[in-house]
Amino acid sequence: MTSPGAPLLTRKELDAQLGGAARAWLDEALAEAAHAAAHPDAEPSGNVYAAPSWELRYAAAGRHCGLEHADSVRVLLLIEARAGLAAATRLYEQGTAAERRAVLLVLPALDLGATALALVEDALRANDTTLIAAAVGPYAGEHLDPHNWRHAVLKCLFTGVPVDAVDQLARRSRGDAELARMLGDYAAERIAAGRPVPADLHRVLALTAPGPSAPGSTTTATGPAAPGPAAPTAPTAPSEES
Repeated sequence: MTSPGAPLLTRKELDAQLGGAARAWLDEALAEAAHAAAHPDAEPSGNVYAAPSWELRYAAAGRHCGLEHADSVRVLLLIEARAGLAAATRLYEQGTAAERRAVLLVLPALDLGATALALVEDALRANDTTLIAAAVGPYAGEHLDPHNWRHAVLKCLFTGVPVDAVDQLARRSRGDAELARMLGDYAAERIAAGRPVPADLHRVLALTAPGPSAPGSTTTATGPAAPGPAAPTAPTAPSEES
């Protein structure tokens, strides 16, 4: 599996890194995915579902192309197959954590609108940090409603996922008084329990201040705004000396 935050590779980049046998396997897998995309109405006969060959390849990507390339290969397969919601859901629900992660990563590239939000919401209920990091990417930034998006930010803080993984963080945090309240409550709970407040919490809290360019803002956002008045300041954690 690709390490969290590692960029996905293009087909050209994969060809440069894969050995001959792996490249041949990938050629065949992508050809099968393209064939499935060109014949979307070709359903297997009988009452028992038979997975298209490219879906079987999807599961075997790590074995044939290496775990470090599996995310990139699976994303390419989903795009080449022009996977719809049914295929994406099936591969997510039946897959390993690594296979689920690839589905989450590819969602922005598939023509699914907001129909795949259930997959994102499922990943955010998990405690697998690689799934959470993938779930808060561009698809969530574009489609999650403010309530669920705020809880996704808190989930990152709870589980230690860096908030850099959260797409549109600066724009969607700006002026969000409810997010600021939630962050303040969480900080107060940590302090009361004698536990440190994550540095990322203070960073996000600073971003909730209203204005055209909140501190640290480097992200151009296109998702729904989360309006609100000026944010309160979280309690300051006591200094820790070793």
